[in-house]
Amino acid sequence: MKFCWSTLKVNNMNESLEFYQEIIGLTIDRNFKAGPGMEIAFLGNGETKVELIYDENDKEINVGEDISLGFEVDSVDDMIRYVKEKGIEIHSGPFQPNPYTRFFYVKDPNGLKIQFIENK
Repeated sequence: MKFCWSTLKVNNMNESLEFYQEIIGLTIDRNFKAGPGMEIAFLGNGETKVELIYDENDKEINVGEDISLGFEVDSVDDMIRYVKEKGIEIHSGPFQPNPYTRFFYVKDPNGLKIQFIENK
């Protein structure tokens, strides 16, 4: 069995696509209308994707505080500078739980925690 994607409901597809493309660096794999008032986009280059679903008839987004998506970066310091330049607030961190790992969190436009991790 292989893991295919994580699905995220979004309040604004354009804002969410901009975040995941510009900040995370994911590319759109597929984007399509899935019925009246509904749009779905899959982002990512590898096997595992991020699926964004916008439904104008279902605006209730409930993102848990204990869930996050993690993305590896070359430099935590460079990524902190980049997200701050883009006007994105650091949610928490940076943390260094061991000599080989550093990370910090921001929140996406829908309140989901996004972790940027540097592995040395």
